[in-house]
Amino acid sequence: MSGMIALVGSGEYLPEMAAIERRLLNGGSRYVQIPTAAAQEGPERLSYWIELGRQAAVRLGVTPVTVAPRSREEANDPELAKALDDASLIYLSGGNPTFLADTLRDTVIWEAIIAAHERGASIAGCSAGAMIMGAWIPSLRNRGSMGHRGLGLIPQLSIIPHFDRFVPKLGTSLAKLALRPPEGVEVVGIDELTALVGSTTSMTVMGKGTVVRLNESPPRRLREGESLEL
Repeated sequence: MSGMIALVGSGEYLPEMAAIERRLLNGGSRYVQIPTAAAQEGPERLSYWIELGRQAAVRLGVTPVTVAPRSREEANDPELAKALDDASLIYLSGGNPTFLADTLRDTVIWEAIIAAHERGASIAGCSAGAMIMGAWIPSLRNRGSMGHRGLGLIPQLSIIPHFDRFVPKLGTSLAKLALRPPEGVEVVGIDELTALVGSTTSMTVMGKGTVVRLNESPPRRLREGESLEL
């Protein structure tokens, strides 16, 4: 039976999100973090995320494991992929979503992630990590771009993280942004310290903020405990 999936707007590894991470562990003991989205920012930034993830695992009383491919070559290393075999939670943190998607796409590491999930491991993605889970990655920095292909774990969705922080900057372009994805793909905005948690067919809002369904007119806001049926 497949594990849970979490799409997180922000807050990976922070104490405020511990309850969600504990639920995703579901009694398991191996907390695997993949900080690849930050690899282009340099070794110091990569080390920052690795240490933050280690602290989160220690707070939860579980074993921290780091899998940090920095290139497609490393993402195709079978030895590196073995660390995912007994994962309870696999967590992809923030950074550059396009780089993360293109680094992991069709690699041994991504295949190992999917295999672990099918065995029962939960998969969480925060910010860039959440964006790659959908079919389509919106371009938030380049409004003229049509976006980028995601990895499609949840092919019905396209995800905008940090939504409550982006709203003042996006303004009236929100409606245009919602119309850019391929046919059949819904755009959802997930606030900071907030997550959609569930499966490929139904997800529930958890955390302090809301999730906004941007394809609806007017956009509909879901609050903690409300569900999104896919």
